[in-house]
Amino acid sequence: MDKNNSSINNYNHSVSLLERKTLVITGVKKIDTFDKIHFILDTTMGFMVIKGEDLELIKLDTLSGNVTIKGNINSIEYLLENKKSNEEGIISRLFKY
Repeated sequence: MDKNNSSINNYNHSVSLLERKTLVITGVKKIDTFDKIHFILDTTMGFMVIKGEDLELIKLDTLSGNVTIKGNINSIEYLLENKKSNEEGIISRLFKY
């Protein structure tokens, strides 16, 4: 494991949602993918999917693992499956309504 990843693993993971418009997440290892309706984040507690409307990345601090997302937040979900072993499962879950 590289030095950058190990320092993020030492941080606590937290999620703070303000009025369903601003989402602040700590303990983010990397942003896997994102667009205006979905974000997939690799956090210290597993993969997280954020769904909403007009989502945009406001702040990304890769050294401390902090991410701020702005938009209409509809759902926050943690994925139980391992992304590397079943990447197609994640994609199919994203587009399943």
